[in-house]
Order: sequence, then C-alpha cells, then structure tokens
Amino acid sequence: MRFLAAIGLLAAAPSLAEDRVAQARKDQAAAVAEAFRAAGVSYPPRELYLRAFKAEKELEVWAGEPGKPLVKVKAFPFCYASGELGPKRRLGDLQVPEGFYRINHFNPRSNFHLSLGVSYPNESDRILGERGRPGGDIYIHGSCVSIGCIAIEDGPIEQLYLMALDARERSGKPVPVHIFPHRLDDAGMAELERAHGSSQPLLDFWKSLRPGYLLFEENRRPPLVTVDAKTGAYRIARGR
Repeated sequence: MRFLAAIGLLAAAPSLAEDRVAQARKDQAAAVAEAFRAAGVSYPPRELYLRAFKAEKELEVWAGEPGKPLVKVKAFPFCYASGELGPKRRLGDLQVPEGFYRINHFNPRSNFHLSLGVSYPNESDRILGERGRPGGDIYIHGSCVSIGCIAIEDGPIEQLYLMALDARERSGKPVPVHIFPHRLDDAGMAELERAHGSSQPLLDFWKSLRPGYLLFEENRRPPLVTVDAKTGAYRIARGR
C-alpha cells in the first residue's frame, strides 16, 4: 500500500478526479492558450513533444503541425527527481529513466495532484534491465516528491496535463516524451565524460541516446526510434 501511494495510483473519488481536471482547466486554460499564442502555435496542437533533461532539471514542451518543425512552447523546471544520472535498470533503484518513451496514462486521481504516465519499461529497458524486475509506474506529476518520477509544481502539472490531454484528443496519437541525462551537445557530452569517465558502459549508453537529441536539434522533428530485439540498442532515424 505504501508503494502504491508513493507512485500516485491510489484513487480518489471519481467526482474529485473530474473536479480536479475541471478546476485545472478553469485555473490554467488562459495561461496555456497564451503560451501557445506567444509561440505562434494553434491550440490544441496537432502534435506535442516533450523532452526532459535530468542534469538541467528541465522539461520542455514543443508543439506544431505534423511533418513541420516544432516550436518550443514552454519549459517547466523539475521541483524534484530522485536518483542520479543514468538509466533505470531495476525495481526500487529510485532512478528516473533515460530513453525514448511516450505518455501512456492520464491519472487525474493521483495522490500527487495530476499524473502523466511514462511508458517505462520500453522494449530496450526490458532487455537491458534486471530480468523480470525492471520496475515501472513512472510518472510526471505534481507535489514535488519522487521515487523515480519527474515532479513539477502543481500549477505547471495542471498546464502540462491539459496540453497533453488536449493534444492526444485532437491527434489520436500518444505524446512522445524523451528523457536525457543532460543536453547531449558537445559541452554536455564533455561534462558527462568528465564526471563519469570511469564508467564506459554508462558513457556508451549516453552515446546511444545522442543521435536522437542531435536529430531533433537539427530539424526540430522527433526522431523515429526502434529497438534491436537482441541487444536492446536504440536504432534512431530522422523523423518525418
């Protein structure tokens, strides 16, 4: 029971959940609309993309039209995230995952205000993580506590929840969320190598994420990501 409470899955009354989203819309709809207006993107967007950086403690929101370069709409600071740099590999390691995911669950009844489920473990995590015990139930949520989740403040999670919910309803497609240890430009990689040079497997993993980061930096399109079924390695191609 304590574990379920910690990940925000214990249900409140249905009316409370409905009221929470309705109240978020009442409180945050104008701010969300203004953020998109300022970015020059129609709302709700036809495409939404999230990317998070653990070292910088920042979650970015990008949006736009399918097939066109996306525009940065907003960035939300983390208020808490447990663990350290590096991927999540087992149940109970308190790590925030790193890799390529999507929002796969909307939880308006979260004990942590509102929660967006992250699709960890993905196929790569199942292959590379502890067999049968990779962990799970990873969320982006409010309340500023974490045991492997990304926490942002309650006002920001209300805005983000509405953005993701409305984008999914308009597009019918899941929202991708890519989580990196650091901005993986030359300076970021140099910092990771300086701090973690004694761990070649960790550096190799981060190098495997870097093409996804660089492709988006190049053309502002989320990369296409598949996983090698034998090795668990990411295969990354230019997004459309």
